[in-house]
Order: sequence, then structure tokens, then C-alpha cells
Amino acid sequence: MATIHILHLHSTFAPGGKELRAVQLMNAFGGQARHSIASAMPDQLGARERIAPGIKYEIAQNPPPLTGKPSIGRYEAIANYIRRFDLVLTYNWGAIDGVMAARVFGKGLPPVVHHEDGFNADEAVRLNPMRNMYRRIALPAANALVVPSQRLEAIAQKAWKQPAERIVRIPNGIDTSRYGSAGDPKALPGFVKKPGETVIGTVAGLREVKDLPMLVRAVGGLSQRVRLVIVGEGPERQAIVDAAEAMGLESKLLLPGFVADPWKYMGLFDIFALSSQSEQFPISVVEAMAAGLPVVAPPVGDVAAMVAPENANYIGPNWSEVELRNRLEILIQHPHERERVGTANQAKARSEYSDKAMIAAYASLYSEAMGRPGALTP
Repeated sequence: MATIHILHLHSTFAPGGKELRAVQLMNAFGGQARHSIASAMPDQLGARERIAPGIKYEIAQNPPPLTGKPSIGRYEAIANYIRRFDLVLTYNWGAIDGVMAARVFGKGLPPVVHHEDGFNADEAVRLNPMRNMYRRIALPAANALVVPSQRLEAIAQKAWKQPAERIVRIPNGIDTSRYGSAGDPKALPGFVKKPGETVIGTVAGLREVKDLPMLVRAVGGLSQRVRLVIVGEGPERQAIVDAAEAMGLESKLLLPGFVADPWKYMGLFDIFALSSQSEQFPISVVEAMAAGLPVVAPPVGDVAAMVAPENANYIGPNWSEVELRNRLEILIQHPHERERVGTANQAKARSEYSDKAMIAAYASLYSEAMGRPGALTP
């Protein structure tokens, strides 16, 4: 069977949740496919470091612009570009024009599968009505709309007017068997844990929507000895440093940047914390659960449903840095509670968030979209 040529249209290929999941699937499909990756931000390509050796891929050179004012000429250029591929995968608002190009110039184009994983800060609180309308117009051209969460599934039906039968919900999954060890300090550059400290950790792109300065302020208000580790890279790094300096927390904060292989260091944390304004089905929460950690987070996306029932008291019904601080304080003061909640989370992650189920679902969806059942296998 001929190798399938897949085009990936991304708003950015920096190492965030959707990008790393795309790489996870690329690695799983192995030699069955080759991949071309186009990023609307051509300097944001860090996720390529996670592509396994031997996977055939290229970073697209000079693709047509994926963003800009609506333009028939630009849609036509995108349509002409994607004709050479067997399957086109588009990701989030930043690549929606790939779908619109298929809507306007659909004849003879390969199948398009669109993925929506969540929102940036500009839509964290309220969806943009103009973007809603644009999605309503564009999305009928996609063979399917993939979402990871129940909340996004409801948004797709209500705000974007997509019929339920065209929406495919596939929860994110990981290889949970890799998690559960105590963690290797050498895997996290600069990590040092002093006696009596509780390590609060998070893994996130350093973007405004993650509201990481709020996490810093919450940790700065704790009365216990703590160390805060924020793994990730992005434009909000200086804002996080400024917040730490304002709280006198700079000696307790570690910002190692993006670090691959989270199973090697997730076990170094005692508590996993989120402060995001918007999430859907964050892989980082699944990773933390698999590592046996309690999760403290706002009630965003499906997070409250993701965690074990034992973790429910640590997902705030309303959210502020005071609530975040108070829930962290409880877990810091009660190590046995951390263990109880973490053990329940680990059991749920292992039973429900398998990477094998996720990869099989995507392989089936992509194969069916091409009209070639079984063309891609896990």
C-alpha cells in the first residue's frame, strides 16, 4: 500500500498539547505515512524535537499564508497547495482558513479533518461571535470535526451549529505505563528539593491564557515551605518572573523551559496545579494523574470530570488565587491526603486514558475520511 501523504496545518508548532498529540500520532503511524507540517508562525517549531527517528516528515517551505483578512485569492492559493496531499489535518482557529479554502474551492480536494482543542485568552471567557459565524460557514467542508472534551462538543453543536453526527470526541490519551516512578532529578535541569519542601509543579505553554502569574501569586501566599516548578516555554516568561519577584518567590521558582519526556520528571512533584482561564482535556492533567499526583485546578473544560472523585474538593467551583492557595495549603499540610487522592487519580488514568484507545480512534477516523478503511493502523 502506498505511503499516505498527510498535511498538517497548525497555527503554531511549538510544543503544546495539540502539537504533541499530533507528534504522538505521527510516531504511532510510523512508516504508513509521511508528513508535511505548515505553521502559521514559522519560527515556532519546537514540537518537531519529539518526532521519533525514522518518521518521514518535512517542514513546509513557503506555504500560502494561513492567516490574514478573508480573501478569495488566499483561499485559492491554499486550495491549490493542499491538492497534492492524501489527507489534510487542520488544528484550531489559527488554521481554520484551510477548512474555508475547502469550502470555497472544494472540488477535487483531499479530505479535511479539523481539530479544535480550546481557546486562547481572547476567547477564554466569551466566544467571539464573528469567529463563531466563520466556523459555521467553514466547518461543513470538513469531513469531521474532532474535539477532546464534552464541553467543546457542546460548543460545537450550540455555537458553531454543527450536527452531532459530524462531531467526533476523542479524549486525549498517554502511555500511562511510563508514569508512576519517583522521578529523576537529572531529567529536570536546575531541580533541587530541600528538606521539608513541598514541590508544586505544572506543565504548560507560557501563554496568557494559562494565567501562570496567578499561580505564582497563589504559591507566594502559602505559609508552608514550597518550591514551584513551571515547565514550558512561551511569551509570558517575563511576566511570571516579575510576579515571582513581587512575591519574593524568585529563589523558590524554577523555570527550566520546555523539557521532553514528562514521565521522567512528573514524579518529582508532590502536587500538580493549573491556573488556566481555559482548558478542554489537558494532557498535562492526564500525565499528572498517571504519575499519582493530586490535581488543584479551576473548573475549566472537562477537568472536573477527568479527575477521580477523591480529587473533587480540589477543583474549585469558583476560581481565584485565594481559592487556589487554600486548596494547595490543605494538600501541603496533609501528606496522607495527597497520597489518597493521587492513588485514585492514577487508577483512573490507567483505566480510562490509554494512548492505545486514542491512537486507534484517530487511525480509524483518518482512514474513513480518505475512504480507505484500515489504511492507517496503530
